[in-house]
Amino acid sequence: MSQSEPNTNFIREIIDADLEMGKNEKRVHTRFPPEPNGYLHIGHAKSICLNFGIANDYAGGKCNLRFDDTNPVKEEEEYVNSIKEDVKWLGFDWEDRLYFASDYFHKLYEYALQLVEKGYAYVDDQDAETIKSTRGTLKEPGIESPCRSRSIEENIQLFKKMKAGEFENGAKVLRAKIDMAHPNLNMRDPVVYRILHASHHRTGNDWCIYPMYDWAHGLEDSIEGITHSICTLEFEDHRPLYDWFLEKLGVHHPQQIEFARLNLNYTVMSKRKLKRLVDDRHVSGWDDPRMPTISGFRRRGFTPEAIRKFADRIGVAKRDGIIDIALLDHCLREDLNRRALRVMAVLDPLKVVIKNYPEGQVEELDAENNPEDENAGARKIPFSREIYIEKSDFMEDAPKKFFRLSLGREVRLKHAYYVTCTDIVKNDSGEIVEVHCEYDAATKGGWSDDGRKVKGTLHWVSVDHALDSEVRLFDHLFSVEHPEAGGDDFLKNINKDSLTYLYDCKLEPSLKDVSTDTHYQFLRNGYFVLDKDSSLQKLIFNRSVGLRDSRKKKSGQ
Repeated sequence: MSQSEPNTNFIREIIDADLEMGKNEKRVHTRFPPEPNGYLHIGHAKSICLNFGIANDYAGGKCNLRFDDTNPVKEEEEYVNSIKEDVKWLGFDWEDRLYFASDYFHKLYEYALQLVEKGYAYVDDQDAETIKSTRGTLKEPGIESPCRSRSIEENIQLFKKMKAGEFENGAKVLRAKIDMAHPNLNMRDPVVYRILHASHHRTGNDWCIYPMYDWAHGLEDSIEGITHSICTLEFEDHRPLYDWFLEKLGVHHPQQIEFARLNLNYTVMSKRKLKRLVDDRHVSGWDDPRMPTISGFRRRGFTPEAIRKFADRIGVAKRDGIIDIALLDHCLREDLNRRALRVMAVLDPLKVVIKNYPEGQVEELDAENNPEDENAGARKIPFSREIYIEKSDFMEDAPKKFFRLSLGREVRLKHAYYVTCTDIVKNDSGEIVEVHCEYDAATKGGWSDDGRKVKGTLHWVSVDHALDSEVRLFDHLFSVEHPEAGGDDFLKNINKDSLTYLYDCKLEPSLKDVSTDTHYQFLRNGYFVLDKDSSLQKLIFNRSVGLRDSRKKKSGQ
């Protein structure tokens, strides 16, 4: 039985039934097997949470981190390191169970020899295009290779020569000998090994033949003693092949279980397409805050708790669907509302001069750090005669329902005083460049004893104490809900307004010494985090998410 009571799903029901029957010595052992050919995205985060989460929830449960590094042409150590960082950041620990497919290259080769010796595999001289064209269709059987009738002895010798490097790339492959008329195309004599003279990131030039994923996948699971091999739905049609290999070799046989992959609107989840975005410089890198990569979300200011909560809320399904990215943003807002420190930052500054406030005077006003967390404490913020407010918080000829600052109207300055606008200053172009106000000294703290009602409350920053900062605002990377609907034309759907730079932002001085792992709510502007490009000379903040779903607001929902 599980140690806690997590949300149940069909995979946990299968595991519970296996434990009830005493299957696998009542063990639960899963794995997360990424290929190190790119950075992990939010879909991988769902799989990480599922596999490691299941292991954590069952007594004695284990989850391995295994890199499927069977294609040396596409794999790099950079990707290995980024994947390990992402898994740890999400809060999971593989303990001493870090493995690589390349750890098993010799064992996989020995298994392949056994398959040949049993008459279940042969060396084929046909090139890749011929093999593909003779595979057949869903309505027509495939065509058997002329090499299919080779003797076991000849196949053994040829396979050994393949390993010894006696043939060029593509000259020969090792194929499983199953059934060229099988209704499942994956069972029509699939390729098991191909020749590839390329340096591997771990084994160097020790090997010139490399196993195909369908061959390596099940055997790696078997070698590691995996009990439940949890995959996404695209591997459902590969399960008969997974089972066939293990049955023919008579080795430990894990159970493959498929679940629906995560698809988000306004997002692409193909690693190939994400790599194209990076390579073609549509984004600044794999960790661009607009990317759906785990590192991109981390840089944008997402928390591991928010992503784990999201994975829990969307659950585990048997059929593919599309999740609204607004749910992911909602999970982040919920988390940041509890943890983010409240501060004041003016993103589009307009100068205000409080004419009746003493020149040269500075007051240190009390401000709470987080009303949701009584342990967050308070801070002092300086108030002076000249302050900045948002340009959007002032309107010269304001309508009746405009509750911010306007000529003759009174507003509350957060943590400070009531102020009333008395005059404005314009430049030669007619643009308002300065607002003049008077303050009520009896309203310190933002409240009055006479009980008069002030509907508008504005955030502000003292001019003399303001920190200059760049702020980056992000929107969806794609302008349409389903950017992949056009196939490879997905690039035409890139949102040209997905990144906005604000260069003249003013921050309260408490933000002078900040770190990238501290989250802030800029009052009335959203949740923000320091970007890795920031320096002591130039502060840069990323908006993680707005205070509310702006798209829902625009649509009137």
